Amino acid sequence: MVPLLVVALLVAVLDWIAVARGWKRVEYFAKPAVMVLLLGGLVFQLAIQGWQPLPLLLFTIGIFFSLLGDVALLAGSDRWFMAGLAAFLLTHLAYLAGLSIPLPDVSPLFSLAIAVVLAIAAARVLRRIISGILKQGQRGMVTPVAIYGIVITLMLLAAFLTLYSPHWNSLAAVLVALGAMLFYFSDIVLAWNKFVTPLKNGQLFTMILYNLGQIAIVAGVFLQFGK
Repeated sequence: MVPLLVVALLVAVLDWIAVARGWKRVEYFAKPAVMVLLLGGLVFQLAIQGWQPLPLLLFTIGIFFSLLGDVALLAGSDRWFMAGLAAFLLTHLAYLAGLSIPLPDVSPLFSLAIAVVLAIAAARVLRRIISGILKQGQRGMVTPVAIYGIVITLMLLAAFLTLYSPHWNSLAAVLVALGAMLFYFSDIVLAWNKFVTPLKNGQLFTMILYNLGQIAIVAGVFLQFGK
């Protein structure tokens, strides 16, 4: 699956150039094309393994909803932003489930310590984002964004715990943990750029972090569950 990942990365680079140059037609092709390639690779793996194991199926579902989210966000309106938010929420729920099967055999105290650190950091960022949402008068977005922030933080926690799980290949765990962290930061940049303050090249940084994160996650999944 290495060639497929390389092609996905090259298409992602094309998308970054399109975002930087304002080439909308190229972006409309390249942005979803990255997810189409990753989805195709995962579906192929599922097909040759009889649609098992369950975690591989869950990650495939996650990439499918990521594709839907990408298409929704390309529309640019607030209504489609909410649709994209819902799609990516389902992505993170699927990833969370996939990362938690089987449950990591990690010390509860150690898991709690990581969870507390992530919760404190996430709460500080989320507070700023929600404050920005309220200043824009978009009170209806507060609850969906808060729920999304909680779920993506739980997904990141689950990805970090694979690093200490005997069930996970070490390199695969590093890749999914790195990918989850990049995905997490891409969402922070997107939300900060939209609700708090515009960031220079904010959309470009969002896409770079997002694409690299998704590719790293899928690479880890291939390594862990592929044949």
